[in-house]
Amino acid sequence: MGVVAAVGYQSDWFDVVRAPFMVNAFVAGSLVAVAAGLIGYHVVVRRQVFAAHALAHIGFPGATGAVVLGLPVTAGLLVFCIAGALAIGALGKAVSEREVATGTVLAFATALGVLFGSLASRSASTVTSILFGNLLGVSGAQILTFACFTLVLGAVLAVVARPLVFASIDPQVAEARGVPVRALGVVFMVLLALVVTMSVQVIGTLLLFALVVTPSAAALYVTARPAAVVALGTAIALVSVWTGLLAAAMFDLPPSFAIVTIAVAVWLVLYAVSRARVRHGR
Repeated sequence: MGVVAAVGYQSDWFDVVRAPFMVNAFVAGSLVAVAAGLIGYHVVVRRQVFAAHALAHIGFPGATGAVVLGLPVTAGLLVFCIAGALAIGALGKAVSEREVATGTVLAFATALGVLFGSLASRSASTVTSILFGNLLGVSGAQILTFACFTLVLGAVLAVVARPLVFASIDPQVAEARGVPVRALGVVFMVLLALVVTMSVQVIGTLLLFALVVTPSAAALYVTARPAAVVALGTAIALVSVWTGLLAAAMFDLPPSFAIVTIAVAVWLVLYAVSRARVRHGR
């Protein structure tokens, strides 16, 4: 019992979970988990993990700039993430081109982030929330925005999913068969920008991988079928958010830490199982 108390066990955690701010956190976290699960497979297969990471940092100056101007953080994140996504998608079709374009856009955005961050020094708590997330501070208006983003993401992916998978797995053959590879790349980057805008506000810029990449990467250790990876990745993301929030309420932990820890733990378990199956020839 002493060990449990040492980690900050909260006896009234059930009342905390039912509080309005926690209900908002569960709803917002679930929306972000679904969106991340839908896009995560394509991020991993297209080898655009670096782009996902970069977009989060590209959105940082937009968020801090919005703080300086007194505008909603979501608006600043969205504008900069979409602008960065369009630049990366238009400048790079091949993997090597995308890496160079991503690095270049990221460097400029980082410089802007330093400038706006210094101007927003009086709002240090807001800047910290951008870096590490503030799931417990999500408002009803943000939840509505997240729901709209998720609906748009699902609708667009329902239309472009099949050619996008084709273009991701074998872009040369897809282009030879008339698939608009570059246009799909731009559409994908814009969709990724929407998910990054949502995820940054939940788990922060520095912990973005935990929902956008890690669940889908873990699911790929189980199956290679796109639909199955999307379904399993979404389930892992949802479980990470739900159990992470419960752990945060029970033990007075930062929600981002708990969510990331659970997602990584699932990834490690599935990775170990996959390696064991390979060693045994199965």
